[in-house]
Amino acid sequence: MVDKIRKMKRILILGGGFAGVECCLDLESYFKNNKDVEITLVSEDNFLLFTPMLPQVASGTIETRHIVTAIRTLIDKTRFFEAKIKNIDPYGKTVTLYGTAENRGVQLHYDFLVVALGSQTNFFGMKDVEYNAYTMKTLNDAVVLRNRIIDMMEQAENETDPILRKSLLRFIMVGGGFAGVETAGEINDFVTDISKYYPNIQTDDIKITLVEAASEILTGFPRKLANFAKTKLMERGVEVLLNFGVRSFDGKQVFLENLGKSNDKQDKTILASTLVWTAGVTPIDLIKDSLFKTEKGRIIVDEFLQVSGFPGVFAIGDCCKINPKLNKKQFPPTAQIAEAQAKTAAKNLMCLLSNTNMEEFDYEWRGQSAIIGRRTGVASFFGMNISGFWAFVAWRNLYLSKMRSWEKRLRVWIDWNIGLFFSRDISRLKVLKKEIKIDYKELDEVDEVW
Repeated sequence: MVDKIRKMKRILILGGGFAGVECCLDLESYFKNNKDVEITLVSEDNFLLFTPMLPQVASGTIETRHIVTAIRTLIDKTRFFEAKIKNIDPYGKTVTLYGTAENRGVQLHYDFLVVALGSQTNFFGMKDVEYNAYTMKTLNDAVVLRNRIIDMMEQAENETDPILRKSLLRFIMVGGGFAGVETAGEINDFVTDISKYYPNIQTDDIKITLVEAASEILTGFPRKLANFAKTKLMERGVEVLLNFGVRSFDGKQVFLENLGKSNDKQDKTILASTLVWTAGVTPIDLIKDSLFKTEKGRIIVDEFLQVSGFPGVFAIGDCCKINPKLNKKQFPPTAQIAEAQAKTAAKNLMCLLSNTNMEEFDYEWRGQSAIIGRRTGVASFFGMNISGFWAFVAWRNLYLSKMRSWEKRLRVWIDWNIGLFFSRDISRLKVLKKEIKIDYKELDEVDEVW
């Protein structure tokens, strides 16, 4: 029995996002009939979150649970752990998981490791912004932001102080990338639609401001499409401030520094109670503090996505960077790239186990799209640039097709279409999650015969 277990090859995947789940499912397809290969997946959440639709959850367009798919409904052969990772030891080939008040921690042994731990919001060292700002990274973020917006509307409805009232109805979105632009568009639609329930609030009283440090929004998009998006946002009442960077936010006012070259531009101070930060990501602290070689927090990998100095260990998605000496072509941290890297990593693991040559990672950009509210979008696919309603339709069809479950696709489709007949719900759900205490006790091994 012991000899048989020792022959078993253990593949451990860390992360339940796009990269981790894609790699896991590909490995299952490769080794579904191979009893000598064991696959284990670890994730802090027991679901796969479809992050491109978070802004629509924040605006009440889509119900919360409709953009998540339980990981256990997707896997077949894989062993799954819902847990927070405490430590990665690439020399001892072990990963330690935190315990809770109810159960002990676990130490997992592996023969091959795939690190797909994604990223976290980057506040660039501004502690006051980190403490006071809202983010759009998790499902909880979207729910909390929706509650915040409704709360501000409720307070402003009966506020008689004009200065305080103006602050309550000012919403600042920081970051002119996909998340910031889509969040600004969705929130603008949301507050415009629900203002009818607040007789003392006029649409013009509400101000959405999009702040971007660069000279344009949607960097990487064709300029014509980016300009179209900016123009449409401004036509619909969204203020777009370019060449301004946030320097502080105390929860009552935000200080913006002029980053433009023109001397006539001045710094700005805006009274606002709500600031949404979507201005960048950085690898999680666990990766930054790991034994892996990193650059700006991202794990350095070779052309096969193997971690430098640790054969059999792969890193994919937002937390990795291909060594520029081996591949001059660098790839942005997007879900599209993460899934492509997951496929290559899974295939290379199969090659390692079958003693065949691995393949180098490469990817040709297929295009990108964004929505900017009110059934309007921009899209660029295979050299074709689309804007307006048909880009909005393309965005919906693209992302609907990428959802893992037919049930979730149907639910989202119903949510989109039911909004044509009914008004948005303005119920504010006060959901508070009790903090779970962490227990540092560890189990020596998952299976004592290993």
